Amino acid sequence: QIKREKPENIPDLKYLVKEKFTALESKNSDSDLQRNEKYIYFKDQLKEMRKQCDMQCGNDNEAIEQIDEDIAVTQSQMNFICPITQMEMKRPVRNKVCGHTYEEDAILKIIQTRKQQKKKVRCPKIGCSHADVKGSDLVPDEVLKRAIDSQNKK
Repeated sequence: QIKREKPENIPDLKYLVKEKFTALESKNSDSDLQRNEKYIYFKDQLKEMRKQCDMQCGNDNEAIEQIDEDIAVTQSQMNFICPITQMEMKRPVRNKVCGHTYEEDAILKIIQTRKQQKKKVRCPKIGCSHADVKGSDLVPDEVLKRAIDSQNKK
């Protein structure tokens, strides 16, 4: 179409693209976004990280902005060792019920094995009284993962 027309009749491609984009954009709605699985997961991750930051730093905004420095200071006090594998965690998950952390693959394997035996899983952290660990209670511990990664870079 463009080749046959004279140069002065060539359509404004920028305008056409913008027009098409605006038309497609107007079809989008917030409700579509609210139902998007990746968006929901992302929002949950943000909420979880915010909660973890608040627990470590309090609600002081200045402290939250400087979380990397706080992690560096407290790294020596943090335990990066999984209570199950006795190895440094690579993908730590935190139990929402008791707050203990484990290596994701290790705790999920235990949960699966015990489920097949129709038995409950007790928190493997010594001294913890939580006697029914479920996969749904586990959330990725992004703050701890960042601390471990930061420690390993040194």
